Amino acid sequence: MLYDLQGEADLSPIVGILYSAVVENSQRLHVITKGMSQEEVDYKGPNNNFNSTAQLIQHIMYVDINWVYRMKDQPLDHSLKVQYGPMIDANNRLPMVKGKSLNDLISNYEGVMKMLKDACTQLTDADLNNVVTFGHENEKQATLRWGLWHMADHSRYHQAQINLLRKWYKENCLSN
Repeated sequence: MLYDLQGEADLSPIVGILYSAVVENSQRLHVITKGMSQEEVDYKGPNNNFNSTAQLIQHIMYVDINWVYRMKDQPLDHSLKVQYGPMIDANNRLPMVKGKSLNDLISNYEGVMKMLKDACTQLTDADLNNVVTFGHENEKQATLRWGLWHMADHSRYHQAQINLLRKWYKENCLSN
């Protein structure tokens, strides 16, 4: 299998490369979560004190949809804040997500990826220099180029956590 980061015909060259990095990680998320039971999707680690796969996927979606709207230079729609958010709960932790099926989570994530594709088709490579504000604690600034890269990097970071949860689940829940 040949791995490459290539843009799509309807995207500017650099936008396309960065977009393809996000897409590759989206596809990887599908692969690493395939076959998870509801119990495993909701599993919070050996001592029940880690974020579950459901929480992590919901968090990835919320971060990504916020970046999509930054790319569109629009505030995030209230209905989407309710559907995908909040970023953190009152205790500064990822909000609890329990009982939401992997199929629903992945389907919602695919919807976010479609919104990303639509936003990227409107961007030129020069637009990647646009600076936006982000962050839930301290307002930070970044270019849209960094935002697209961050979407891919952020997803991969949490996928490593999902892989660890899967390892723990197999060791602690399936061996008994």
